[in-house]
Amino acid sequence: QVQLVESGGGSVQAGESLTLACSGSRYFGSDYCMGWFRQAPGKAREGVASIFNGDGSTYYPDSVKGRFTISKDSAKNTLYLRMSNLKPEDTAIYYCAADYAYNSATYCVSALTQVTFNYWGQGTQVNVSS
Repeated sequence: QVQLVESGGGSVQAGESLTLACSGSRYFGSDYCMGWFRQAPGKAREGVASIFNGDGSTYYPDSVKGRFTISKDSAKNTLYLRMSNLKPEDTAIYYCAADYAYNSATYCVSALTQVTFNYWGQGTQVNVSS
């Protein structure tokens, strides 16, 4: 059974930075896509970053572009999300996820925007105060 475990959440002030980590119980190969999502109270879950393992291409929605950076350490089966210049509206539970991407970076982006990843972590809380 695949397990994804997030860590690194916490409470910060607006403008500060935070890095989340996601440790996987297995190696996800080049056909897979990894992503970060968030869900704020009363709102739908939304994708904030994805990386296609096949070519390392990344995608960010406009809401976080330029502030969030997704990266991975394949040797450690670990995914990261570096969040800079955090805003109160970034407050949410953050989840990491993985999905089989059929060797397609386009599929990876679509799966992020439509929130259709198959494997999910339990989430880590991020609170940003003004």
